Amino acid sequence: MLVRFYQDPETSQPHIYNHGVNEEEVASVLAHSGEDRPGSEGSRIAIGKTNAGRYLRVVYVPDLNKKSVFVVPAYELKGKTLLAYRKRRRKT
Repeated sequence: MLVRFYQDPETSQPHIYNHGVNEEEVASVLAHSGEDRPGSEGSRIAIGKTNAGRYLRVVYVPDLNKKSVFVVPAYELKGKTLLAYRKRRRKT
């Protein structure tokens, strides 16, 4: 699957860098997400654990042909949001 990233207009780098996330981590979560649910305005939200053990939330928009996605932000889950995710995972 092709993964494209929103580019920060100020730095011309992927916006995920502003959140301390790299492309490999995003690809890992998208490939093996623990949770993937609808977001707003046609987006989807994938939450999962990277190969390094970090938990990320990735907001993306699937392309119509389903062979690529456009990632807007991706950031690490911490605190209450991480606890809530872990609690939901235990219930399943």
